[in-house]
Amino acid sequence: MHSKGIAWGMLFLCGILHSSETSQTLKDAYRGKFVIGAALNEAQITGRDAREAALVEQEFNSISPENALKWESVHPKPGVYSFDVPDRYVAFGAKHKMFVVGHTLIWHNQTPEWVFRDEKGSLVDRETLLKRMHDHIATVVGRYKGRIQSWDVVNEVLNDDGSLRQSLWLKIIGPDYIAKAFQYAHEADPKARLTYNDYSLENPVKRSGALALIKMLKGEGVPITAVGLQGHLSLTWPSIADEDETVGAFADAGVKVAITELDIDVLPRPDADHTAEVTRSIQQDPALNPYAGGLPEVVQGQLAQRYKDLFRIYLKHRNAIDRVTLWGVTDADSWLNDWPVKGRTSYPLLFDRVGQPKMAHRSVLQAVEEVGQ
Repeated sequence: MHSKGIAWGMLFLCGILHSSETSQTLKDAYRGKFVIGAALNEAQITGRDAREAALVEQEFNSISPENALKWESVHPKPGVYSFDVPDRYVAFGAKHKMFVVGHTLIWHNQTPEWVFRDEKGSLVDRETLLKRMHDHIATVVGRYKGRIQSWDVVNEVLNDDGSLRQSLWLKIIGPDYIAKAFQYAHEADPKARLTYNDYSLENPVKRSGALALIKMLKGEGVPITAVGLQGHLSLTWPSIADEDETVGAFADAGVKVAITELDIDVLPRPDADHTAEVTRSIQQDPALNPYAGGLPEVVQGQLAQRYKDLFRIYLKHRNAIDRVTLWGVTDADSWLNDWPVKGRTSYPLLFDRVGQPKMAHRSVLQAVEEVGQ
């Protein structure tokens, strides 16, 4: 490592250590601004990973489930629901007086094939799929009425060019499946916040498509509360100006903004695509896993500065932003260890693999101290 990089990293570290002495936890530092959340896996929800469960209790005042409430997990077969883990998830949030998020009701991924097909394997008709959608939403949202405060109702319905994704939901029901999902969720829990969630909305073309969608839904009286910016970002994309513009654009459209799945990838991108499409799979290449032995201090500093810059933007828009959720608790939990290249060693979050706060954690605390009231 270059000596200049080491020196820069040490200076940055010393500065944030000094400035964060009065702010011990994320939730306390941001109290009154917005809630700070983390996505929980099954081991954390059930307490098998007691260390990380305790870390969540200490640092966060909001939670999201990584997989426990996705259709394939909670409703794997017709008429069969699996509520054990979701019940424990909701109970964890209630015990610790957290803002509890439900993720996600309607998505083109992690939805069992039976949802779209009949006993012979043929695609069902519109009315059949609408009934299955309604029954699923009514059952799941209804079970947690008043206990889950916010639902990601529809997830990733747009292509990167801003057009509607050609999912089976769209092909069978038609474009009004989005409005129907919000309608059914609102009927099941009229007080819940209802969110449209997607990635790469910082991309101007995709953002335009999302803004058009929001305008259409609101014009039809659809009860949409917020837009979720997933926030699967990198050290260089998007620019801070683009993030600022994106949050402002949705706020101006009359909806709240949630940062729903924040992480920052420090590893090399296999190509120029800025996407979070979970089906992507890239062949392993040692050049794409350069920090298997540990993250260099200079990159730690870059990650910390990136988080600080982003949180300054979120604080600027705190009247529009109601929550910021990290997609995972520690680096060891992150989906980026296996996406889009399996087996990589990734470092995208605020806590390291053994649950210790990173330089980035302290920089997030510094951001709120610097911005102040």
